[in-house]
Amino acid sequence: MSIFFLDTVTTSTLLFVTSIAVAQQANTMPTNPYLSLMTAARTQAFAHGVKVAPVLSPQDKILLGDHPELDVAELHHAGFRVIPWNPNDPEVIRILIRRRVDGLISDRPDILQTVLAEERAANPADSAYFASFDVSGHRGARGLRPENTLPAFEAGLDHLITTIETDTGVTTDRVSLIWHDQFLSPESCRRADGTPYTLANRVYLRDISSHEAQQTFICDKLHSAAFPDQRNDLALSPVAVAFAAHERLINPYVPTYVEQLFRFTRFYADYYRTGPGKTHPDAAARAANADKVRFNLETKILPLPNDPPGRSVSALPLPHGEPTQNHTVDPQTFVTTLAGAIKRNKMESRSDIQSFDFRTLQLVEEQYPNIPTYYLTETTDTLSSPLLPPSLRQP
Repeated sequence: MSIFFLDTVTTSTLLFVTSIAVAQQANTMPTNPYLSLMTAARTQAFAHGVKVAPVLSPQDKILLGDHPELDVAELHHAGFRVIPWNPNDPEVIRILIRRRVDGLISDRPDILQTVLAEERAANPADSAYFASFDVSGHRGARGLRPENTLPAFEAGLDHLITTIETDTGVTTDRVSLIWHDQFLSPESCRRADGTPYTLANRVYLRDISSHEAQQTFICDKLHSAAFPDQRNDLALSPVAVAFAAHERLINPYVPTYVEQLFRFTRFYADYYRTGPGKTHPDAAARAANADKVRFNLETKILPLPNDPPGRSVSALPLPHGEPTQNHTVDPQTFVTTLAGAIKRNKMESRSDIQSFDFRTLQLVEEQYPNIPTYYLTETTDTLSSPLLPPSLRQP
């Protein structure tokens, strides 16, 4: 047999074996884009010393219907928790619980707790599942009080939420101010001095200090069309009123910030343990729950196509349609500010950082591996967006 023939046979054999190995590897790779995303995210996180797998937090609708885009059991089998946002309808909540999601982020923690109690009573064999279920109040409890305010957080705590979900931006004094939009929305906020406040003279969080925000704005406007049970009567928020007086705030509805929220939950626990609320029938439960409530804190930044690298943009046009530019700080400053506040207050064991901008989550995993991350997703097609980090982008 010639050397040429041997080399040919050997090469053919190697190619054949390699093709089998590649095919077998392809068969073991996740085919669901959500599972593939989370597997890649976990691999990167663990490489930086993270010990807890990232959590998937998808929009609720992708888990609904006869053929949902996301199989909760498949994610569980791979070791991932799934906590969807933002169901408020009782029957949607029930469906998601029956699909055994690990928790829900809802504007109506009162409704969520009611349905959860019904399902718990109907399924006594699943007591361990219900004991670990995460009841998360979206923006505090925006279906009951104006969102992301002390009264909204109080309403959530009154309904024994296990996690406060909220949003953060960064101010000129590098404080993690709590607000959903990159500017203080005139639809929710008014100027304390009564002067007109509109989109035309809107104020971005990046352009104001935390002190100026709390001296200038009161964010107590109701969104009755979307949330008919939303109320801003301060008689319903005694802890927020007392805390505002303690912190010398001009109103309980001024914008708050992350470190102040940490203080508020401690104040809330003391209010019901030894303060004016100690005679309330639910005082013991409220104090005990507030002692251990978690914080799911979002970095309100997006991977947008027209952002200059490393900085944000000034003089944006009036908001219209989908944004293409951020007017906030860069991802690193976001992470340094928010994670720094968590670490400074020794809240790593009770805090998570979530985002639609996976750049910030990767920075958290690299630099603050003790703070868990939540990967927020909306529609499935966005998982293949060129704006996602290449290592996480789906085909």
